[in-house]
Amino acid sequence: MKYKLKRIDWYIIKQFLGTYIFAIALIISISVVFDINEKIDKFLNPDVPLKAIIFDYYMNFVPYFANLFSPLFTFIAVIFFTSRLADKSEIIAMLASGMSFRRLMVPYAISATIIALVTFILNAFIIPPANITRIDFQNKYIRNKKEEYVSHMQLEVEPGVIAYFDRYDGKSNMGYRFSLENFDDKKLISRLTANSIKYDSLYQWTVIDYMIRDFDGMREHITQGTRKDTTLTIVPSDFLISVNDCETMTSPELNTYIERQKKRGIGNIQTFQIEYHKRFATIMAAFILTTIGASLSSRKIKGGMGMNIGIGLALSFSYILFMTITSTFAINGYVSPMVAAWIPNILYTFIAIYLYLKAPR
Repeated sequence: MKYKLKRIDWYIIKQFLGTYIFAIALIISISVVFDINEKIDKFLNPDVPLKAIIFDYYMNFVPYFANLFSPLFTFIAVIFFTSRLADKSEIIAMLASGMSFRRLMVPYAISATIIALVTFILNAFIIPPANITRIDFQNKYIRNKKEEYVSHMQLEVEPGVIAYFDRYDGKSNMGYRFSLENFDDKKLISRLTANSIKYDSLYQWTVIDYMIRDFDGMREHITQGTRKDTTLTIVPSDFLISVNDCETMTSPELNTYIERQKKRGIGNIQTFQIEYHKRFATIMAAFILTTIGASLSSRKIKGGMGMNIGIGLALSFSYILFMTITSTFAINGYVSPMVAAWIPNILYTFIAIYLYLKAPR
């Protein structure tokens, strides 16, 4: 059935989106104040320029934080303005005029669609490049979380080619006690060992004090040298994995990175997989939480707006807490990252259906 939007629909859409923007502005302002208070000792350092604090950090912190908690802001907006409509008996008047609750949900669904699409585009394509600047600022002036050292790292460069670093130092771009083994149908055909290896540029490496052993049946040919330029289809970021790296990749880049790491046998990529699936789960979360908020707040109760807002906040924070718990389960290997990202949505879908059926008609 097609619906033609009426004045009441535009009224609800404006109320929804306006309250959503107001909630973001209010909570972000409070968050910025708390963040400044937490980092004030770092910001007062004369080595930290004010321009970098404002433009490199906070100009990227605000959209990142707003988008991260977009489902929460959506829920708060729905709870707040719907409770206000119910408290003024406007929803009762709409339903009494013959409008069904299903029809009443149309402008809510349109608003949730707008928020979900904008949030996804920001999360998938726009905010990740901005996060690079924000995270670089944090690593330089606040606390360095960048991974710059790894030991005993083995990975598959390409099918049948296995690289091993006994130790790699990201600051100097130097690896030590390096080996590169080439297999043909599980049979070792050559092995390169080097005291050290230096990363130059994209896929360009230099092995230092090396020895190459080529195997031909029972024969062995040995080549030695002090320095040799070579091409390896790996870069340090393939194994120097920092906790915030997933936030700096667009969704296509994130998917490509995950698939490449899987093929190379690197297992500690759960955080990247969770981030990838959460970006899609957030789309569904906007509709689920909108349905819960509208169904819960459309009934006029004795406690008034305060009761609805209290229940709504409890549900929204429990949703975020549940998402954090399931993400921890995925990181520890108890569930798959995709399941961890979608479990909160699945559970709260049942809550949404129950509250929708119980909503006033």
